[in-house]
Parts: sequence; structure tokens; C-alpha cells
Amino acid sequence: MLIRRYVLTALGALLLAAPAPAQERLPVVASFSILGDFVKNVGGDRVAVESLVGPNGNAHVYAPSPNDAKKAADAKLVFVNGLGFEGWLERLVKASGTKAPIVVATQGIKPLERAGGHDHDHGRADPHAWQSVANAKVYVANIRDALIAADPAGKEVYTSNAAAYLAKLDALEREVREVIAKIPADRRRVITSHNAFGYFQDAYGISFTAPQGVSTEAEASAKDVAAIISQIKKQKVPPTTPRPTGNSPPKMLASNLSIYTLQSD
Repeated sequence: MLIRRYVLTALGALLLAAPAPAQERLPVVASFSILGDFVKNVGGDRVAVESLVGPNGNAHVYAPSPNDAKKAADAKLVFVNGLGFEGWLERLVKASGTKAPIVVATQGIKPLERAGGHDHDHGRADPHAWQSVANAKVYVANIRDALIAADPAGKEVYTSNAAAYLAKLDALEREVREVIAKIPADRRRVITSHNAFGYFQDAYGISFTAPQGVSTEAEASAKDVAAIISQIKKQKVPPTTPRPTGNSPPKMLASNLSIYTLQSD
């Protein structure tokens, strides 16, 4: 009896000392890496985020893989940009058979109309809405609300994380405006190979020009590149492009000019 008592006491002590099981994280999918970053900031340790198109990928020419379909099938939520950005979404949902709610992060944002007609199969709406901080805050609010709906027990965490992130975005907004205010008005011009900065232009007064006929979905001809170089030199504008890939305009321009690179999607 004495031995049995000691054994039971020891087992009880071990049970009390054992760590509590880790919180199972909510599996979610984001269509591309920038949106995935938003979700990670709001979800914190309560979510496991899979971004389908990574930082070095091109969401415009993305084709879902069988592995991506599995990720969508296993997810509890699928976050997308909307505004026609994910032209492949319907195919992915059908292939995966996912029953997860599709959360459109741009819900409530008034889209800008894309200049120059249709591009990237997005239609008339410019889908790159995250380029303004005001819009980014809408993304965050939509993500917060969707996570709370899917995981009510995490409401306090999601609300707190979102508030902290919104405060950082407010600080970023002030910083951006302070920096731009120091740039002479006649120098607030940028030439880019990809027409993705309309919301930034509208919010902060920087003029972006994307030469017609050049996009991330097509190779630029020598004539296209020559026209861009001529325009840059004539207007004395610093060329700014999305990440360079292959023989895209950024790569070809880089051999002729000093160039700055921005990631827009």
C-alpha cells in the first residue's frame, strides 16, 4: 500500500508538472505573400499561414499546383485580394473542393479604375489596393473580423494584434507623408514597367507612369525598352520597377540605366 501511494503521488506530480498541450493553430491560406504578411500580423501564433504565391513569385501568371489545391482543401479560411487579382481562384477552388470561406480582403474599398484599358485579366478595376495605408487598414480589419468569426476563442488576441498593427500603419502613414513632403513637387515622378501604383499615386501625390505595351505577362521588345529609356532620359525620372525576372523590362533596363527596384505584388 505504501509503495502504491508513492507511485500515485509521483504520477500526480508528473501530471501537474507536464506542460499544457499547445494551442492548435488555425490553418489558413493567403493568395500571395503580401496578403499573407497581413494575416500573420493579425493572427499571430494562433494561425498557420500558407501563402500560395511567394515573395519571388508573380501572382499575375501563377498557375495553381496540386499541392496548392491540398493547402486550400485543408484550410479553414482562404484569404484573397479580390478585384480580379486572382484570375485563377475559381480553378483552385474547384480543383481543391475546399469548403473554407473565401475572405475578400478588399471588401469595402472603392476600387480605382485602371488607366489604359484591361490588363492582367483584372478588368477595369485596379486590384493593387494595398499600396495605400488607408486601404491596408481595411485589409487588416477584414482579416481580423474573418479570424474572429472562424475562431471566436481567439477574439481577444486578434483584436489586440489588429489594434497594434493598425497603430504601426498609422505611424507608417505619417512617415511616408513626411518623406514625400521633402521631395520637390516637380520631382515626384516615377516611371515603372508595371502599372501597379495607382493607389499610392492617388494617396500620396507621386506620379507613376507605366509605358503602354509592357507588363509582367509579356516579354518586352527592343523597341519597348528603347522607348522606356528615351522617356526616362527625357523626363529625368528615376526608373522604378517591380522585381526583375528573366528578360523582363527591369533586367533589360538595368543594363542601360541606374535602377531602383520595388516589390508591388
